[in-house]
Amino acid sequence: MVRLNIKQPLYDQLVDLLKEKIETELEPNTKLESERELSNRYGLSRTTVRLALQELEKMGYIYRIRGKGTYVSDLSKVGRNITSAYSFTEQTKASGKIPKTIILEFEIVEANKYFANKLQVSLGEPLYKIKRLRLANDEPMMLERTYLPVKKFWNLTIDLLETKPLYDLFAQDYDQTIHIADEEFYASIVRNKDMQYLAIEKNAAVLNITRTTYNIQNEVIEYTLSVARADQFRYKIYSEQQAS
Repeated sequence: MVRLNIKQPLYDQLVDLLKEKIETELEPNTKLESERELSNRYGLSRTTVRLALQELEKMGYIYRIRGKGTYVSDLSKVGRNITSAYSFTEQTKASGKIPKTIILEFEIVEANKYFANKLQVSLGEPLYKIKRLRLANDEPMMLERTYLPVKKFWNLTIDLLETKPLYDLFAQDYDQTIHIADEEFYASIVRNKDMQYLAIEKNAAVLNITRTTYNIQNEVIEYTLSVARADQFRYKIYSEQQAS
């Protein structure tokens, strides 16, 4: 029976379990057990199993053949598509939860050597620094520190930030179309200064995400450092079959 984390939906737990099994045990094109068989094996309802299989199909881990069953995809032929920028708001809504953002800091700072390099600007150039706490159903999920070049976002204010998601502001108010988001993930232990925001204990595991966002002119328009709760946060990357 799948009952590992009472805060994580059962179908999500089954998705994780089957993903690991597919990645480490099952050969491509292996036929999976039926919904009924999976339901009996893991002590879950057919509805829960069906939701998990639908999620795995979206992610490219399995495929269905009408009248025959469900099969394991060949992951070596599945291309990872992360060119569309991650949206906390949209993914939280997609999971059936209510997103909320609290702006903790909004100020203009001078680019030091590190941020000048990351944002491809001159040393000392003005940057917006935005510190935001992201919540789902009022539970802290992620702490973000975002840096934007002031020259790309003249007259940006905290009031404007509170009106709509950041990427909507980019497109609708500043004519900045996102071309690609370059992201890196790594696990670590939470820093003391972030614990209180994320409502987690000392030495808890977190997921660190760095994101560099480019517009269609291949100019850097955003650099964000995020810290997410490892026990709650889920970052989904959808896959698509590439033409051979």
